[in-house]
Amino acid sequence: MGDRMKVCICGGGNGAHVMACLSSASQQKPEVRVLTLFKDEAARWAEKLKEEGMTVTKHNPDGKTEEIKGTPALVTKDACKAVTGADVIIFCVPAFAHQQYLEAIAQYVAPNTSIIGVPGQPGFEFQCFHLLEKKAKSCVILNYETLPWACRISEFGRKVDMLGVKETVTGSRVSGRGNQPKFGDPAKILQSFLGALPVLCEANNYLELTLMAMSFCHPPIMYGKWKDWDEKPLSEEPLFYQGASEEAVNLLSAVSDEVLKIGAKIAEIKPDVKMNKLEHAEKWLKDNYVTSITDSSSFYKAMRTNASYNGLVHPMKNISPGQYMPDFRHRYLSEDIPFGLTIVKGMAQILGLGTPIIDEVMTWAQGKLGKEYLVGSELKGKDVKETRAPQAFGFHSLDDLVGIM
Repeated sequence: MGDRMKVCICGGGNGAHVMACLSSASQQKPEVRVLTLFKDEAARWAEKLKEEGMTVTKHNPDGKTEEIKGTPALVTKDACKAVTGADVIIFCVPAFAHQQYLEAIAQYVAPNTSIIGVPGQPGFEFQCFHLLEKKAKSCVILNYETLPWACRISEFGRKVDMLGVKETVTGSRVSGRGNQPKFGDPAKILQSFLGALPVLCEANNYLELTLMAMSFCHPPIMYGKWKDWDEKPLSEEPLFYQGASEEAVNLLSAVSDEVLKIGAKIAEIKPDVKMNKLEHAEKWLKDNYVTSITDSSSFYKAMRTNASYNGLVHPMKNISPGQYMPDFRHRYLSEDIPFGLTIVKGMAQILGLGTPIIDEVMTWAQGKLGKEYLVGSELKGKDVKETRAPQAFGFHSLDDLVGIM
C-alpha cells in the first residue's frame, strides 16, 4: 500500500466534484484527498460522504446516461493532511482562488510533485514559481486551458451531472531538469482519470498556450456591446455571441491580430520557442464548430450562426421584472482581464510591442471594475499586483519568461 498514488484535488465546486469522483474510480485506484478552503464546504462534504459515496451521472449525446461511482478518502480544510505525501495536486478552482490554495499548500509540496491546473489559465506558471519559490523547479507544472466538461452539482458532496465532454483540451508543461515523478507522466495520469475524452493535447510551450487561451475573447465583445450604452435598463437579456455586432467581432479580430504579433515576435527573437500552433480567433472558431456554423463566409457571420452558442446571453442583473442591467463584475471581465488580457499585455510590453486595441478594451474594462491596471498604454497601474501579469511576479524580460521553461 506504500506505493499507492496519492492525489490531492483543490476545490469544492462543480469541477472538483467530478475530478474527485473520476480519479477515485480510475483503474489506478489512487488515494484521493480533497482540499477545499471555502467556508464550511469541507465539513459539509465530509458529512455527506458518511451517508453514501459520490456519483457522476454522465449525459451522453444519444440521450442515454451512465453512472460513475468513486469516493475520495478524505475531504478536509487542513492543507497539511491533504497535501503531505501527495504525488499529484490538481487545481479545480477559478484562477482568482489559486493564490489562496498555493499559499496554503506551499510548505507541504514535496520534490517531484506534479501540479496540474484544470484549468490553470494564463499566468498559472508565474504564480506557481512565485509562491512555491525554489520548490517549483523540482515540480512538473501542467496548465490546461479549460475544464474537460460542462458539469453541475445536483447534490453537494455526493452527486454531480456531467452534461457535456469536450473532444480535446490543450495544455502545456513546465518541468525542471531531472524531475522524475514517481508514477510517470502526469499528463498520462490525468488522461487515465478522464477516460477516452477529452483527448489531452500539448502546446509547444507554456508561452504558446498562454497566447492560445481564449480568455481574451469575452472582453472585446463586452466592450463592443456596452461602450456606448445609455445606462438605461434593457427589456431582455441580449445574446452574447449570436447578438454580437460587426464592430464587436472586428474588435475581437483586432485583439487576436495583436496576440498573433506577440507570438511572432517571440519566435523571431527565440527561434527555439515554437509558436506554430497559434491561430487567429476566427480560424479557431471555424475549426472547432465546423458542424454548428451555418454561414462561415466571415468571422461575424460564423459567430452569429453558430448553433452551439444558442441561448448564451450577456451577464445581466435582473433589477425588476422585465428590467435588466449589465453585470460588469461577472467573470467575463473580473477574471478575463486580470487573469487573461493583462498577461497578454504584459508579454507585449516586455517585447516592446504596442497593443492599441487591447489597451482600448482594457481601459474601458478597468473603469467598469474600479481597477487601475493600465496608465495610458503602460501596465503600471496600482492594481497590477493583483493580476497574473508577468511583471507582478518579477518577470521583466523575455529571458525571464523563457528561463522557467
